[in-house]
Parts: sequence; structure tokens; C-alpha cells
Amino acid sequence: MDPIHRSSRLLAIPRHAGSGVTTSAYSIAQLLLKAMDVVEWEERPELRNPVALIAFEGWNDAADAASGAIEFILDQFEDIEPFAVILPEEFFNFQIRRPDVEIDDGGTRDITWPVVAFYAIPLPEQDRDLVIVLGEEPHYRWLTFTNHLIEVLQSVGVEEMITLGAFIGQVAHTLPVPIIGVATDPAIVERHNLLTSDYEGPTGIIGVLNVSSAEAGIDTVSLWAATPHYLAANDNPKAMLALLTKAALIAGITIDATELAVEAGEFDSRVNQAMDSSDNLSTYVQQLEETSEEAVHPAVADQLVDEIEQFLKGGD
Repeated sequence: MDPIHRSSRLLAIPRHAGSGVTTSAYSIAQLLLKAMDVVEWEERPELRNPVALIAFEGWNDAADAASGAIEFILDQFEDIEPFAVILPEEFFNFQIRRPDVEIDDGGTRDITWPVVAFYAIPLPEQDRDLVIVLGEEPHYRWLTFTNHLIEVLQSVGVEEMITLGAFIGQVAHTLPVPIIGVATDPAIVERHNLLTSDYEGPTGIIGVLNVSSAEAGIDTVSLWAATPHYLAANDNPKAMLALLTKAALIAGITIDATELAVEAGEFDSRVNQAMDSSDNLSTYVQQLEETSEEAVHPAVADQLVDEIEQFLKGGD
């Protein structure tokens, strides 16, 4: 269904033992020893006035828009490896998020575990460097988890961070992607023409991290893209591009997003083809354009979600 393929960067790098021996990225003994460490450092990079961009897969990441934007940045840099990871033992339920077993060419079995990874990206031709944080939303101990994450950021000099999220809304793909912003400095929201929200209700790890980082003295901006509910089963490069463009502008850095813009255009073309083949879908999208703040009957929405998913499946 998804025309965009992105390799996952969310698993620990396997450490191989001898051929034929069942091993894991971390042996049981290592995990027990590391349980008190929580953070594993590969190096401590020296960075210039770094700004952090952060996204998590899961509840905060409709249509993979937030994580996809971050992964696009990482894909621009060859052979990049994390300088630190938050180990999973204290924060993940392995019956819900099971580790993966892989077999290499020599027959060795490896187990890879979900981690939250930190990447350092020097930008020597720009005024500041970049830190990327990417991972899956943890299951347990969110306050402890966010404290460790903030400690890593502060230890490499991060004083500003931008978190990315996305949610499913009754918005039309033919309109510019709505970006909602929350910031410790309200002037940022106004300066960058971000939409505001008075949402109250359940939150995810991004919401907890935003509050914890502000309390720790880190200037924080949170950007949220609204993605069309009738496209929710597909990666949405248009929403990725909107988040990336706005985040780079606020951070004061330049990221070449030409390739992502091409993907977004191709994705729009495929959806428009679906509209051309369905009067119901065209009428529905037009209704969203004209009444974007009004409710659409759920039965109509569900029917058209099924219709466009079948079209996009046939388009792969």
C-alpha cells in the first residue's frame, strides 16, 4: 500500500558472535548489567549551539509524518550511527513490542531490541549543528524516560529543541497541511504563523517531554501536522515535508528537501487519480475544503476511506 519505503533506524545494532551461535544485540547478562545505566554512550560529540529535532513512532505519529520527516534527514547522511541510545529494558513491554530475530549469511541468529537513538549531525557551513532523536514511544516510566532523554541533550549542549507529531483530522489533502504549534515562547507561534489549539485530553510521550524539557530550562517548540483521515493508512510525505520545512525554519537551519518534495508531489498525484475515478471521493474532499471545521457523517467517511485504500493498493 505504501509507495515510500524507509529503512528502520529504531533497532540496536547487533553484536555478532561466532557462526551458528544464537546471540543478541545485548546478551541477557549485558542487559542486566546495563539496566542501571539506562543510557549507552558510543561517543560524546562536540557540537556548536546544537538544536534537537525529536520524533517518536506510535501514538504521536499519524501517517508516519513525524518519524518520516526525521528519517528523511538521517537518510541525507551516509553511514550515520547513534552517539547514544536509551536502552529498552526499563521502558518497553516486550510482550507488546517484541524484539526481532534475524539470521545472517553465516547462520548466526541475532536479536535486535527497540532503542531510542541520538544522532549528531555537524553542519559546518551553517551557524549551528543538529541533534536528532528518533525512537518508538515507550510503554513505561515516562517521567524517568524523559529525564534521561533531557540529560543526554543537555550533556551535548542542547538548549533548544523541536518535537514533531502528527494527528488524524478531517482535513483535505488538497489544502496546505495545517501545522499546530505550542512553544515555551508564545511569540514563536505568532512569528511563524502556527495554528493554536486548546486541546485537553490524553497525551503521548511528546506531550510529557514538552513539559519536562520546559521545566528543565530548554526552549521547546512542538509542531503537529494534521493529516487527512481518509489517507491515514498511508505514509504521508506531504505532511512530512510540511513538518520538516517548518522545523528547519524555526531552528534556523537549511535542509535540502527536494527529494521529499518530489515524493509529496507523486503522492498527491496518486490521490488525485483516486479522486478522478470516484465522484463520491471528489465530492467528499470538496465538502472538507468548504466545511473544514464541521463534522462529516462517519458512515460517509468510513466508506470513502475503504474506497481510497483499495485504489492505492491497486496503484502499488
